[in-house]
Amino acid sequence: MSTTSNTTTAAAPLRLAVIVGSTRDGRFGPTVGGWFTALAEQHTGFDVDVIDVADLELPSAHPDWGTERTPALTALAERVDAADAFVVITPEYNHSFPAALKHFIDLHRTEWEAKAVGFVSYGGVSGGLRAVEQLRLVFAELHCATVRDGVSFHGAWDHFGEGGRAHEEDGAAGAAKVMLDQLAWWAKALHTARAENPYR
Repeated sequence: MSTTSNTTTAAAPLRLAVIVGSTRDGRFGPTVGGWFTALAEQHTGFDVDVIDVADLELPSAHPDWGTERTPALTALAERVDAADAFVVITPEYNHSFPAALKHFIDLHRTEWEAKAVGFVSYGGVSGGLRAVEQLRLVFAELHCATVRDGVSFHGAWDHFGEGGRAHEEDGAAGAAKVMLDQLAWWAKALHTARAENPYR
């Protein structure tokens, strides 16, 4: 995966960061994340970077404002800052999203600003939609534009077969393409706006 900066040319597509938000043992997130990442990599509009929160060594407490970042957190912030758009893959825990995902989000601020965000959720009856609605509020506070359409797996474990492939009859791949197209439109518009007139 490329580590180039936010420069959009015909040879350098927009950067999409796919964030896998679950960290608990036995999590289903890597299955959903792997499926979606494969689709995103086929989309001609994006260069994809996968950030799996479970793989990160985050501080147990939020550093005080003004504290110098560690080299690991600096490198992570650079990955977030380099992205033009994000897709957050989240389960639903007790009508909300994972605490580890919120901690990751809160460790950054200006890196999120004036960028597009989409969501892929999974869970039981709700399909993670209640987690997504709360995440929309969080990202609005961070000055992000969340796209309208997303992907939701209700009873997620029944929608995937061998090799982590989603059942084609579910229409999930079509829903993912709709979201990626919307995300590409917003990401390009916001990238152009940031280049012509920095957000802050």
